[in-house]
Amino acid sequence: MAERDEGLTYAGAGVDIDAGNALVDAIKPLVRATRRPGADAEIGGFGGLFDLKAAGFRDPILVAANDGVGTKVKIAIETGRHDTIGIDLVAMCVNDIIVQGAEPLFFLDYYATGKLVPGVGADIVRGIAEGCRIAGCALIGGETAEMPGLYDGADYDLAGFSVGAAERGTLLPRSGIAPGDVVLGLPSSGVHSNGFSLVRRIVERSGLPYDAPAPFASGRSLGEALLEPTRIYVKPLLAALKATDGIKALAHITGGGFPDNLPRVLPDGVGIQIDLDAITPPPVFGWLAAQGGVAEREMLRTFNCGIGMIVVSAADRAEAVGAALTQAGEAPVRLGRITERGSEPVAFTGTLAL
Repeated sequence: MAERDEGLTYAGAGVDIDAGNALVDAIKPLVRATRRPGADAEIGGFGGLFDLKAAGFRDPILVAANDGVGTKVKIAIETGRHDTIGIDLVAMCVNDIIVQGAEPLFFLDYYATGKLVPGVGADIVRGIAEGCRIAGCALIGGETAEMPGLYDGADYDLAGFSVGAAERGTLLPRSGIAPGDVVLGLPSSGVHSNGFSLVRRIVERSGLPYDAPAPFASGRSLGEALLEPTRIYVKPLLAALKATDGIKALAHITGGGFPDNLPRVLPDGVGIQIDLDAITPPPVFGWLAAQGGVAEREMLRTFNCGIGMIVVSAADRAEAVGAALTQAGEAPVRLGRITERGSEPVAFTGTLAL
């Protein structure tokens, strides 16, 4: 009698449940370090818990945001640098929450890969935990999905989901945004997490490998410099919102740059004028523009160009708002003003110093 073939197994199909369980055990200390009032449970359950009352809220409105890091993750994969991409993931979500005047409370991640590689998952979550620590929110759960056949080799993708809260009546943007209001900008750390399909094309055109010295950042490799994580503006903005009531609106400058993000916080009939001469773009933007032959208009609609967050202030409170941001560790730049709506909602004067 012929012997029967061995039955198929999940591990044989490419999914290692034991590796997934080992990853959960490895990251528990990282997750524990993000605890805050309202969240003190261990990960590993079927859902994450958060106690709004313990966090001090009386009549809260919940604000949720989700995002990923786009093709910046490809540079992390190709350079083998995985410990900061998680900061980007958190930043892209919590910065969208703070612009609505809400405090980010907790975060969950989704990590999908073709094959769990020892150490890579832990490095990714280490970055996520660091991002949560910077933002003051708790990492209360997540999901790791091993999907051979959908992702090749060590490729992976990341997505994140965050929830915040604000007391009823305090959400941004506030009513009353009007011509004459002052526009301030908060500096970015670089490219942040938008436009990397273009960035990668420019790097390809340059002929430089990612381990080559960065032409725009002394002492760093090209890959390391491009992976500079997205700034998280949560704590300085929360401090400024508590210190002054002069902030009328905030805008996170992500994909679409100034032209697409600023109108999202403007009421009908109102425009915004930005003085490009007031911006000092980090050197990476000059390199990208020169290597790629990228026109200024395209730069402004693809990248943050050195300003990651916009603050709209009442004209008579602009000095107080600027002082509060400075006290919180920011370096606000006076960029322009709110105007009557013209043919375009966002108008530019001056020229980017690329």
